[in-house]
Amino acid sequence: MRLIALCLALLLPALPLHAQPVTDFTLPNGLEVVVIEDHRAPVVVQMLWYRTGSADEPAGKSGIAHFLEHLMFKGTEKIGPGAFSAAVEAQGGNDNAFTSTDYTAYFQRVAADRLSLMMEMEADRMVNLRLAESDVLTERNVILEERTQRTDSDPGALFNEQRQAAQYLNHPYGTPIIGWRHEIAALGPEDALTFYRAHYAPNNAVLVVAGDVVPDEVRALAETHYGPIPANPDLPPRIRRAEPPQLAERRVMFADPRVGQPYVMRTYLAPARKTGTQDRAAALVVLAELLGGSPATSVLGRALQFDKQTATHTFAWYDAVAVDDTLFGLGVVPAEGTTLEEAEAAMDAVLAQFLADGVDRAAFERIMAQLEAAEVYARDNTQSVARRYGAALASGLTVADERAWRGVLQSVTPDAVMEAAKDVFDRRRAVTGHLMREVTP
Repeated sequence: MRLIALCLALLLPALPLHAQPVTDFTLPNGLEVVVIEDHRAPVVVQMLWYRTGSADEPAGKSGIAHFLEHLMFKGTEKIGPGAFSAAVEAQGGNDNAFTSTDYTAYFQRVAADRLSLMMEMEADRMVNLRLAESDVLTERNVILEERTQRTDSDPGALFNEQRQAAQYLNHPYGTPIIGWRHEIAALGPEDALTFYRAHYAPNNAVLVVAGDVVPDEVRALAETHYGPIPANPDLPPRIRRAEPPQLAERRVMFADPRVGQPYVMRTYLAPARKTGTQDRAAALVVLAELLGGSPATSVLGRALQFDKQTATHTFAWYDAVAVDDTLFGLGVVPAEGTTLEEAEAAMDAVLAQFLADGVDRAAFERIMAQLEAAEVYARDNTQSVARRYGAALASGLTVADERAWRGVLQSVTPDAVMEAAKDVFDRRRAVTGHLMREVTP
């Protein structure tokens, strides 16, 4: 394994740091535009990102950001309900949208010579959305059914929702993106339009165009279609309710007879990537891979799945891109005959040993080579690159930050990883959850 890692480390620096040229500029109305050139195929991806998500919703209106995402396909005076996606499909393309805590994004992938039409349609619904009450109520029922299928019918999803709510007592990251059922059921047309008028504006958006295009062409098209839209002078400041200092560990015991596989999960509050200061986030990315990456080589996997065989699965993860403090998570799925309490104790013992011993140099070199390979391969996918830039810029980072990220990641040292681990693994800032079939005495 070490030989493979060394070969990768020698090979990958020879690859270009950025396979695609990236250009950015801002229109007079505040719309930020990023152009990612990739001339390998006559295809283009347009992604429009709004700097608003579920964490920007007014109190009592949870789910409105996701609800509006659905309603954006209900049409304008020029484009009837459902006709937007039909028009994209008629051009041989595809489209979709998604909502997160910090942003909402809409995208189309079409032949490059159809970009002007896509911009025209997307710009139209930025300001000209029309909502019939019947369409709104129908779509609200669709979202309630979506919540039924994806959350209420899945004990694992309910467990994670409760754990997240326990992690954030005051900050809106504790509210589910889809919303609480009772608040979704009360949303109406005026709620959607109020949120739309407040947040959907060029000075609150990032346009990412990636593919077989050149910057001058994209600038001309953006000025034609998006340029005439006025900025919103009353754009609300992005100020969220602050989370008070967490002074004690919180625990969530969630029992449901539908649970197929019980497991233990612990999440810690952790810093996200911040503009100009991404070093700590990069160290946490490496830490997550060291602890819970490949089962055969990670710290938790080797110790619990192979050496002691007390777990069938172990994992670690870290959400690096967020506006506010994010989460670092660990988990163990116990093997047959191992209780959740024993699995948690075993996980804690492995973490304590890791903090005492430090980073294994061979494992560190292998992880760094794997991360470098993943960065290179991810940048070979145009839509993936567009999504990375869009998510970064919609979350407060800059083009310069995203350009620098690969270098920052490769500059991480074992000492930086251990410093990050000792800082983040504070049980006073953790939520430990047990997902089980039944409550144990």
